[in-house]
Amino acid sequence: MAQNEIILTPEGLKKLEDELEELKTVKRSELAHRLKVAISYGDLKENSEYHSAKDDQAFMETRIAQLEKMLKTARVSNSKDTTKVGVGSIVVLNDIEVSEKIEYRLVGPAEADVFENKISYESPMGQALMGKSVGDVISVDAPIGVIKYELLEIKANG
Repeated sequence: MAQNEIILTPEGLKKLEDELEELKTVKRSELAHRLKVAISYGDLKENSEYHSAKDDQAFMETRIAQLEKMLKTARVSNSKDTTKVGVGSIVVLNDIEVSEKIEYRLVGPAEADVFENKISYESPMGQALMGKSVGDVISVDAPIGVIKYELLEIKANG
């Protein structure tokens, strides 16, 4: 992997592109309007609406720059391989200690979301899973100690 390269799933790429488009069109326009209204109140030194809008504008422009950089260095990966785990793979694991099945999707760090069971390939769990096959036992260091999982299934995305 090239330095600073970011790996995304096709869905992750679309989500970042959509966010960038929203920021550059709708949000910039809304902020420009907020600034215009705030400026019309006069005395910019003590104008909280103006300072708030300027802060929001700085945050938004920083996010736009981050997104543009990420998209510039992005590589799309959508694993169709069901023999080895890769970015985009959906895995079904069995927590050996408690005999509980868990399903995760391996994604790039930019699209990881624990609430959607999307884990980064850079996370301890993701690193342990990369390249593994069905039947492999994976050990993951966690704050509560080492957790062992058996890889039950690898599903291709799409």
